[in-house]
Amino acid sequence: MSRPHSDMLPGETATMRAAQAALDGRHRGLRGLWPFLGPAFIAAVAYIDPGNFATNIQAGSTFGYLLLWVVVVANLMAILIQTMSAKLGIATGKNVPEVCRERFSRPVTIALWIQAEIIAIATDLAEFIGGALGLYLLFGIPLFPAAVITGVFSFALLELQRRGFRPLEAGITALVGIVVVSFAYEVYVADPDMGDLALGLVPGFEGSHSVMLAAGILGATVMPHVIYLHSALTQRRVIGRSADERRRIFRFEFIDILIAMGVAGLINAAMLVTAAGLFFGAATPITTLEGAFAQLRDYAGPLAATLFGVGLLASGFSSSSVGTMSGQVVMQGFIARRIPLFARRLITMTPPLAILAMGVDATTALVMSQVVLSFGIPFALIPLLLFCSNREIMGELVNRRATTVAAWAIACVVIALNVFLLYETFFGQF
Repeated sequence: MSRPHSDMLPGETATMRAAQAALDGRHRGLRGLWPFLGPAFIAAVAYIDPGNFATNIQAGSTFGYLLLWVVVVANLMAILIQTMSAKLGIATGKNVPEVCRERFSRPVTIALWIQAEIIAIATDLAEFIGGALGLYLLFGIPLFPAAVITGVFSFALLELQRRGFRPLEAGITALVGIVVVSFAYEVYVADPDMGDLALGLVPGFEGSHSVMLAAGILGATVMPHVIYLHSALTQRRVIGRSADERRRIFRFEFIDILIAMGVAGLINAAMLVTAAGLFFGAATPITTLEGAFAQLRDYAGPLAATLFGVGLLASGFSSSSVGTMSGQVVMQGFIARRIPLFARRLITMTPPLAILAMGVDATTALVMSQVVLSFGIPFALIPLLLFCSNREIMGELVNRRATTVAAWAIACVVIALNVFLLYETFFGQF
């Protein structure tokens, strides 16, 4: 059952009719799947944000293909976690913050909201830096005005949301497609050695620094804001009239997740493979996005460097809008308050712009934003696992025992890695 038609735009109404036809068995195959595709592509943006660019490129330039297996494992973890987030929205008609508000005490809920807002600021900082760096690398625009332009573009993407979820999903997917094209070309010019690449799929490390970089890749896999957001994207998109319909909706959305997260995983792998193929063995490992751009221009030509900048720009633009949407979900869910999306965008733009205006090094600011994000992971992930393991909340979509065990194992690994990263950041090298 869909939302009341009076609450939807014309394009959404057509999508809901198509979704109902699929649930009734009148549409099959790709035609039946099509109405359910989209939410996971918005969520997947968090897995190809500028922070992933920096970590994957540094790993590839320093250790070659050695840590490619870590990217694969990280993607499998992401699939499970995003599946649970989407499933919560389908099963309950609520998002993670809303269920927190119902299940936890008022003081706990307020505390969760405050930390989530801090996480939202850190998220915005990372995305603004990515978009600003893209403009700086491509056009030489100084970081502060480039960040302002990034904000303006994010307003344009948010305007698509006012026209319905389909235009927004199409816009985000198009930007993800730009990143795909960019790194497909980068891998082509990198011409990776397939034997060495295959060896990179075998788990292993080379010294303490490789462990540190692996922790960076895995620890940055789970972004708190996208756990909140994905449940909101599915909670009222298509509403099942029965337990059987909810199960079928979940099966459709699971395919959406597999496709979107598969694309995100390939992009992350392509980043590492590009760096391994072009930069590994150089006298100085590449540690910054600016350095990667310069080395691409020197080693692979101006087209490769330009496409890298375009991919970074698309990543920053798309993820900045997704961050704003997540912030709206957080406020509405935890404290039942809502402010206009554009007003929120203006508010959340202020801290990143202030930091860039002070002349803080972009790479340093990006690293610190990831440190702040790591603080928020347990506060999003643990409630999600508790809720998805509770039959009273989830009904027929409750996690199976094996899923619960795997999810808690992942949670322990992710939280431990982030604690490790925080320790290394503040107390020295491993």
